[in-house]
Amino acid sequence: MNFHNYIRAVGTGPKSNRELTKDEIMDCMEQILNQNVKTEQIASFLLGWRVRLETNEELKVSLDVFDKYIKRVKIPNSIELGYPYDGKADNPYLFPLFGKYLKKFDLNIVLSGDYLQPAKHGITVKEIANNYKLDDNTYFFDRKDYFKELSNLSEIRNILGLRTAFNTLEKLLNPATSEYAITSAFHKPYVGKYNDIFAPKYKHLVIVKGNEGTPEIFSKCKYWINNNGEIKEYIIDPEYFGINYKKSWNRITLQESLESINNPSDELLKLVKLNVSLLLVTAKKAKNIKEGFEMLS
Repeated sequence: MNFHNYIRAVGTGPKSNRELTKDEIMDCMEQILNQNVKTEQIASFLLGWRVRLETNEELKVSLDVFDKYIKRVKIPNSIELGYPYDGKADNPYLFPLFGKYLKKFDLNIVLSGDYLQPAKHGITVKEIANNYKLDDNTYFFDRKDYFKELSNLSEIRNILGLRTAFNTLEKLLNPATSEYAITSAFHKPYVGKYNDIFAPKYKHLVIVKGNEGTPEIFSKCKYWINNNGEIKEYIIDPEYFGINYKKSWNRITLQESLESINNPSDELLKLVKLNVSLLLVTAKKAKNIKEGFEMLS
């Protein structure tokens, strides 16, 4: 179909905007991923789609289209950590220190990364993975290798400079066919949205209101688990576990982030154990955070 029809569906105002049908969103996504239309048209659609608000059905069909392009492998007993692609700006990454604690539980970690995407301008997972020797049970997947079509849209997205639906969809692309996954939602309405979109693709999904939009815990926060269709809310408070981590940067550099994980403080290591406890809950190795934390002591 003529791509202008899709732009009209999202960019002509409240009276004329409409939800795209399954066939339309499939064709639209394929035209975008294959870049069969001009850059300006892709940017116009993504912006209009964001303003009109993407529906869950449109997003789920988009993920189905992605599945046709993604080159997957199978890493057993793996937990996919769904990080945003706009990076971290205020705290170091903790994931490089998770692996050694999870080995005793025969669990693997899967992460995905790419070029920086809008709009935070932080340090990316890819930058950490390329500059730190990860444990042998921690697997980093570069999106340019397993889903080059989406990676190739990075320049267009950075020219646009705004968040789009791709910021949501790319969090959990499951390149390793993982059974377990954890990602972050800042606003509570997204908890239901993420469960609707992503949960059917995993045996168990946990959503946490993590630090800087990541699935990492640095302070008191909430997390949600879907039990047979009922989403239950829980609270994690690091102080309950005797953790009093204080960050030392206004805006962290890559070198400072690497230094923190190369020479972690005692408080940072406690924070790492708390995060690993949530991963044990995600993989159904622990019933709750307290049990998981005790299993690591």
